Formats: sequence, C-alpha cells, structure tokens
Amino acid sequence: MITENNKNLAQWAMDFAKANGCQGARINLYSGSNSTLEVRDMKIDKLGQASENSLSVHLFVDGRYGSVSTNRLDKKELEKLIRNGIDSVRFLSEDKARTLPDASLYYKGNDDPQLFDNKFDSIQPDDKVTLAMNVCNEMMDKDSRIISVESSFSNSKGASYMIASNGFEGGNSFTSYSVSAGVSIKGEGEARPQAGWYDATIFFDSLQKEGIGTTALERVIRKLGQKKTASGKYAMLVDNINSSNLIYPLIGALYGASIQQKNSFLVDKLNQQVLGGNITLMDEPHLPQEFGTRYFDGEGIATRRQPVFENGVLKTYFIDTYYGNKMGIAPTISSPSILTMPLGSRDLDGIAASLDKAILVTGFNGGNSNSTTGDFSYGIEGFLIQKGKLTQPISEMNITGNFLTLWNNLKEAGNDLRKSSNWKIPSLLFEGVDFSGL
Repeated sequence: MITENNKNLAQWAMDFAKANGCQGARINLYSGSNSTLEVRDMKIDKLGQASENSLSVHLFVDGRYGSVSTNRLDKKELEKLIRNGIDSVRFLSEDKARTLPDASLYYKGNDDPQLFDNKFDSIQPDDKVTLAMNVCNEMMDKDSRIISVESSFSNSKGASYMIASNGFEGGNSFTSYSVSAGVSIKGEGEARPQAGWYDATIFFDSLQKEGIGTTALERVIRKLGQKKTASGKYAMLVDNINSSNLIYPLIGALYGASIQQKNSFLVDKLNQQVLGGNITLMDEPHLPQEFGTRYFDGEGIATRRQPVFENGVLKTYFIDTYYGNKMGIAPTISSPSILTMPLGSRDLDGIAASLDKAILVTGFNGGNSNSTTGDFSYGIEGFLIQKGKLTQPISEMNITGNFLTLWNNLKEAGNDLRKSSNWKIPSLLFEGVDFSGL
C-alpha cells in the first residue's frame, strides 16, 4: 500500500521535475496486488498472483505535455527518467490547451469512500479453492449434455496517491472480489451453447458464494434449440446484464473529444430534450461502498452528484481540462462515476409476464453504431415472449435503429439493478424496435 516514504518520493519527484524545466507536474503512485484461481472440470487449471508498484510523472513543459512511468521507485532511476522525459517533451509540438486544471476545481477533503475490506489479508488460499470448487461442483455432471464446466475466484487490492504542483493531493484504497462460472453443452447438430454467471463485490462477506454455477447451468440449458423468428417490430425487453450496453453510446457521445471533433449525435444539444420525458439518468459519485465511488477524477477535479439527462433533457457533457481549454469552456468532469436511473415497480419476470408478444434480449453478439448519427445495428440472442411466457430461444437476429428514437420509446424500467457494476441500470422495456430474422 502507499506509505509515507512513497508519498515523500512522489513529492520529491514533483519538485525535481519543476526544478528541471517543468512549469507544472502531476505525480500518480499506485500499489496493488491480485490473485486468480481457475478451475476446469473440478481440477485446478490455473493459479496466478501478481503485485505492482508504479509511479507516473505528467510533465507540462513550455506549452507541451508528455508523461513517463516506471515501476523502479529509486531516486537515481527517477532522475534519469524525468530528465529524459522533459527533453523528449520539448520535441513535441506546442499545444497550449495542455495544462493542469484550475486549482479552484480540485477536491479538497478527506472523505472515506469505504472501498477497502480490512478482511482482505485474512482470506486464506484454501477458502478461495473451496469457493471455486463449490461453484464448479454446482454444474459438474448435472446434465448429460455438458461438455465442460469452469469456475474462477479472484481478488485484488490497491491504493493510489496523486499530487499536482498547483495544489492537489488525494488518494484512495480499494478491494474487490469476484466469482464466476461458465458451462458449454451439446446442442442440436453442431450447436454448442455457452453461458455464464458471476458476482463481484467490494467486501468478501457480501460476495455470493452459492448458486453461481447453478444459474450458469440454467442459463445455458435455456439456450437449447435457438433459432431465428419472424422479422418485424417488437417490444424489446433487455435484461439487467445487457441494458448498460444501450447506455454506452449515449455516454460516449458526451465526452469532450466527441464534442470538440463534432463526432457526436448529441453535439449542440445541451439543455434540449433529446430522450423520452420518462428518462432521468444521474451521476452519483458519492454512494458509499459502491463500485465507482470517487470524490475526484483522474485530474483531481472534485466530483458531484448531477443529472446527465433529466426528464429527457441533456444536462451535462463530460469535459476534462484539455478539451475544456480546446473549446474555451469550463471543464465539468472527465467521465461519469456511478450512473443510476429511477427504478420501476417490477423485475424482469414481472415485466415479461405482462407482454403479449415481445423479444427478451439476453445477449448482444457483435454489431456497430455510428457515433455521429446515432444509428446502430446489433446482433442479439434471447427469447420470444408470447402471452407473458418465454417460448422460443432465439439467436442470429439483428436489431437496427437510432439511439435517439430508441430512447424516446422507453416504456418501462425494472427494479432489478445489479450492484456488481458501477452503471446501475435495471432491465429495460422499449417499444417498436425493428428485428430482422426470418
């Protein structure tokens, strides 16, 4: 973890950079470790363990910018690295937009995001093996069509520390745990369906330790007999594993690079209604004990709770210092932290039971979207819903459309978000989506 000696070294590196020609500097320190255990067919298949210490120096020299990094935390090595880095940066073209943030935007505080599990070092290797084996055993020999089963357990801890020459200082510590299962079975003909399931948490005691393998097996068996169904417009229900995939293009269109380069279907749309009036998407960076919680971004700028879309109206872009300078506007924050939306009253099963005819999407299989127009085409798999019941497993179908049209046709959000992601998006129901199949 980050020690006082590490912090002193970071301060020395920053001072050394400034003394050797930098007008500004930012230092990032990281220390962490992780371990992974993989099991295949009830035999340990892979063990891995790694640790890392690194220091990065961001150099602002005569209106130019560059960075250097190393895992050799020795002053003599750092002196050479920094001097060579400064000399190299001077060969770059001048770019006056490359500056440190305005110091008034920095986070100033000592809040604890509660992302570190003090139990981390007490988790024994035998505990990890037992957990992974139990997950694998939930699938092993449970169906004659099984080809192979696999499970894994991983955990990691880390700490970061950052200082900037115009007054920022901050750091974080974190832990994470994950357990997963995967299974493949013999289907019809040459078909070999695969499915998986997982859980991830910050605290070991919160990790789901039973049922991961059982859920993976249930999910793959449901895929047997997948085929296309008739083309047409359907209501589309997207499960909470995949619903965030429909958020990514919206958020991508809000980044400073996309806005500055006019490569966004949401350029010049600030404070305009672009999505359905029932859509509010919040960035909530200060939720304790949640993946994505942070009090400052990668530049040190303070995060805050804010709407991204409010009743369909676009309320913010994600502008870092560089693109703010390029466009002559104030920076906001470099990226969202934790995305949330108001929850509905029903889970996925409840929503599905109310649908006369629809398609449940349980996976996206390739495709693309146009960041300038918002048009998209994605391959999907899932299930045909008829009179409230899942009937035919489907695959090799495509959905096409435009993201603005799609999000103006959101009918309902579920109440079933997954805590294992920092984008907490529940199951979503859309109307009138174009599906192509038979």
